[in-house]
Amino acid sequence: MQKSSARPLAVGLIVLGALIRVTQHWNFAPVGAMSLFAGARMRGWKAYALPIALMAITDPLLGGYSAATPLVYLSFLFSVWIGTRLRQTESPLAIGAGALAGSVQFFLITNFAWLSASNMYPHTLQGVIQCYAAGVPFFGRTLASDLVYSGVLFGLHAVLSRTVARGERVAAQTA
Repeated sequence: MQKSSARPLAVGLIVLGALIRVTQHWNFAPVGAMSLFAGARMRGWKAYALPIALMAITDPLLGGYSAATPLVYLSFLFSVWIGTRLRQTESPLAIGAGALAGSVQFFLITNFAWLSASNMYPHTLQGVIQCYAAGVPFFGRTLASDLVYSGVLFGLHAVLSRTVARGERVAAQTA
């Protein structure tokens, strides 16, 4: 039996994440977790389109775009792809590993974007090291927010798909 591609519970949780994004101002955003969750619980092109559309809608509310924006968006698309590897699981360990992978690739890509789009650091090996070292404190918040919000999104989905939206329940894996 083929499951419906309509995923109202998943969409609703992603929209909730977008609302949280525009109401917080302490660099503890759910965008990485939303992207991971979209890849895991949405199907096809919608998994990639929804987080990017929500970013495009909320970015102007939060200060607009920069020269690094295309690479930031690309990073979120990578997080969606990582999430597609979690479609058949509710394992906290697998989801945590996915959130960690998403945080690391976001750190690497967005710091490279910052380095290449600005003149704040010299475009030398020393500049690369300085740029990434300056980004380490931000990585801690990125990792924490990705882990916390992934836990919230995947956890809410697991509970609600068993009680309210049974059609979105993740099939149990067989060993």
